Amino acid sequence: MFTTKKIALVSVINDLVTDNRVKKTCITLQECGFDVVLIGRHLPSSLPINNFSFKTQRMKLFFLKGPLFYLFFNFRLFLKLLFSRAHLLYANDLDTLVPNYLVSKIKSIPLIYDSHELFCEVPELIKSPIKKRIWLFFESKIVPRLSHCITVNDSIANIFEKKYKTKFNVVRNISDTENNFQPKTKTDLNLPLNKKIILLQGAGINIDRGAEELIDAMHFVDGALLLIIGSGDVWGVLENKIKANGFTNKVTLIYKIPKNELMHYTYNADLGLSIDKNTNLNYYFSLPNKFFDYLQANVPILASRLPEIEKIITKYNIGDFIESHEPTAIAAKINEMLFSDKLITYKSNIAKVNSQINWHEEKKKLIAVIKDATAFA
Repeated sequence: MFTTKKIALVSVINDLVTDNRVKKTCITLQECGFDVVLIGRHLPSSLPINNFSFKTQRMKLFFLKGPLFYLFFNFRLFLKLLFSRAHLLYANDLDTLVPNYLVSKIKSIPLIYDSHELFCEVPELIKSPIKKRIWLFFESKIVPRLSHCITVNDSIANIFEKKYKTKFNVVRNISDTENNFQPKTKTDLNLPLNKKIILLQGAGINIDRGAEELIDAMHFVDGALLLIIGSGDVWGVLENKIKANGFTNKVTLIYKIPKNELMHYTYNADLGLSIDKNTNLNYYFSLPNKFFDYLQANVPILASRLPEIEKIITKYNIGDFIESHEPTAIAAKINEMLFSDKLITYKSNIAKVNSQINWHEEKKKLIAVIKDATAFA
């Protein structure tokens, strides 16, 4: 690739299409004067890449999961980074950090590390102590040697800083407003006009995210349709639950779709849910993309009492909380919120919040890290 601009290579282990944090990062790098190449992988279920203003490369791998997948992905990524021209490397999450770190040292290229979560505390690693020790080894050896680190909220930043004595800058997953976006109507989306819309969205609808109990809760909710949009490791379980309960008119699953399509549904929701369970530190300290997507669409939020989420909901009075994951408790709170005058108050408050919490302001922190990392490059 011939260019007179500096080149930033951005790495992520997913298939690129639904990772909106990474997309915003790439656009911000472009605004800082870089030609950007986003590197990820191609899956059998990968959606086509449309309307990205930067270059993308997706690697096809023979192994799709397990130790061999991670080994071959990191080896392929190492070779790609090593033999590509670059002036900045940008690693998203721990599973891309090792090859980025090695190449940054070999070629003396500045590196930014963006940790989207407490990677070593995800449920998959908690249940596999050997795998967790391996990832913790890499994290503990590399992170203390890094100069430019980013994460998604204050709680996770504090944990990393205490553990590794390395500064982590906070750049939250705040949604970027699309100019001239005109949401489709319920009629356009084939949504019922006579029902309230409850929405759970996300690319990681996995175990302990509350989706199973949410479907069970629909036994006790009338006059509403539950939309679950995204993907995750419990998707098959959710499909079976809907069939077993005869909920085809109460619950609709929509497999992952691009952000610009997803937001049409978000804008038509009456209530947005984020009900992760407090079963691990990663979920406990989360502040997910969907939370800010709901705010952008002026949708009140029903959430678990997790500290980063509770802090914003309570401060601005933009939603409420479930007190347990019992289906009856979830249903009771949904019914209370959907048919209460408080919904109007929540919506009014969200409009005020969006003037204070927005990507235009948040990305200034990312730009500062980029400029600092490349000041002498």
